[in-house]
Amino acid sequence: MRKLILDEVIKTQELLAELLASEALLQAFERAARLGIEALENGRKIMFCGNGGSAADSQHLAAELVGRLNFDRPGLAALALTTDSSILTAIGNDYGYERVFARQVEAIADKGDVLVAISTSGRSGNIIEALKTAASRGVIRIGLTGRDGGEMTGLCDQVINIPTSETQKIQEGNIIFGHIFCALIEQAMFPVEA
Repeated sequence: MRKLILDEVIKTQELLAELLASEALLQAFERAARLGIEALENGRKIMFCGNGGSAADSQHLAAELVGRLNFDRPGLAALALTTDSSILTAIGNDYGYERVFARQVEAIADKGDVLVAISTSGRSGNIIEALKTAASRGVIRIGLTGRDGGEMTGLCDQVINIPTSETQKIQEGNIIFGHIFCALIEQAMFPVEA
């Protein structure tokens, strides 16, 4: 039991060291945050989508922006496309599961909005369809992925590719990025003295 605990913590430490050592990844974090900041400054919104654990991360990150992360401030326009069971099941039933996010993007996204699409493999069919629909509507696309980035890499304006092939470590990297993304947006939108 202890060995598994230590092994997992060590793998997380190694991932964090790799994130810190990658100038390209740190720059990608900054570019993604700037895209979110510019959208909100222009009266646009940020949408999140993902499957399974990535659906939970979508809801978590939308809540950080609408609610608060580090300090009290006005809410920011963000939503998770993973939360309305009636919408998800109606679209899934009528159009197929691959359209559950794309149809929502089609219905509510406007040019200049941001879609943060989360897929550990970069190959989730419904994420790919959402990104294609978002592109057709002039929506800025940020992808959170791992491994080789899959098909979503070519469909995003900015990709955060967590450098591992282990699903749970990709998810850990994604939530690290997500918290940093939200913190940078919060600080830029409502500057406070450190």
